[in-house]
Amino acid sequence: MDILRASLVLFIGIYFMSGCVDAAYFNVMRYGAAGNGKKDDSEAFLKAWEDTCGAEEPSVMVIPSGRTFLVKPMTFSGPCNSGSTYIQIFGKVIAPEMSSWNDDDDKSWLVFDSINGLTIHGPGQIDGRGSSWWKCRMDHKCSRAPTAFVANNCNHLKIIGVYFVDAPMFHIVINGCDRVAISNIHITAPEESMNTDGIHVGNSRNVYIDHSIIATGDDCISIGDNSSYVFISEITCGPGHGISIGSLGADKSSAAVEMIRVSHCTFIKTMNGARIKTWQGGSGYARNIKFENIYFDSVDNPIIIDQYYCNGDHNCGTHKSAVKVSDVIFKGLRGTSTKEVAINLACSKTVGCTDITLEHIQVKHIEREKNTISNCINAHGISQGPVSPPVPCLS
Repeated sequence: MDILRASLVLFIGIYFMSGCVDAAYFNVMRYGAAGNGKKDDSEAFLKAWEDTCGAEEPSVMVIPSGRTFLVKPMTFSGPCNSGSTYIQIFGKVIAPEMSSWNDDDDKSWLVFDSINGLTIHGPGQIDGRGSSWWKCRMDHKCSRAPTAFVANNCNHLKIIGVYFVDAPMFHIVINGCDRVAISNIHITAPEESMNTDGIHVGNSRNVYIDHSIIATGDDCISIGDNSSYVFISEITCGPGHGISIGSLGADKSSAAVEMIRVSHCTFIKTMNGARIKTWQGGSGYARNIKFENIYFDSVDNPIIIDQYYCNGDHNCGTHKSAVKVSDVIFKGLRGTSTKEVAINLACSKTVGCTDITLEHIQVKHIEREKNTISNCINAHGISQGPVSPPVPCLS
């Protein structure tokens, strides 16, 4: 699998470079970058980006191999003059130590704003050096930490073959983007690292995420509010909290999520597998969602709809309103659960979940002598084909 993945990345890289034969190249070393992992290379990066973005022809900002570049929080701003702008990462980009951050810039590290036609290509590494941040949050000495990579309002965005490591909080956030392709990336952080989601998609549409390996301390991929036409496939997730729709409806907000497809994914020793999570008191909808052809290996909660989600940071209470969950299909899901309850459909008592379909499901307990069961609260729909464990509330 690793050889196949490496070959695919190499092929994409050759294809990428062949498409840039007539491009203008801007190597950060020519702008004064030291690349020794100690000197601040932020100014060199921004100068190289200014020329890259300002070029009239297709342009490539090059971060060369064999070097480590220390850069402070920065924003790569658009729009750019060319509709084809590339960042080729061969080397390693590292964040400052936590002690070097200012109070005003602790929300994000690398921000890409309003750039259309941007491609960021590996096989280099983006290292958030988040261990100090995780400890600070675990010790309740700080309440938040920076996201490593943020794309705001970037249409026709591609991220290919990049390695993301140890973000202080989220690794990648896609916000307000249309037509995004993320492929053949690796995201890695320790299982105990707090809120280190792999990829979070919000306020975006036409997002494709495939052929990637994600191992973090939170959701491998999470789909937030105002997202639609999100297609996720061939993801290996674990450790982590699974692939989640949500959380939606926090602080009595209204959600709008639809046309989500998750297929041909593998979950290994994750807390959750295929999950939809909403807060009490919210409104709006999550609909037209399909989880298909998924394999679970020792997953705590393989299939779960949780309309009573509360992460402990809020005074959740009990509320009558809820995000409406409907038209959800779980099809061809199989594997093993570490817990007795392998299917948990906990829907709002007042709003409920409708048009829920379970088809060809087989989730066994990891211990062969034990059986799995389902839990079902106010979920309505159908169960067809063999479904194990059975879900009596679905006809």
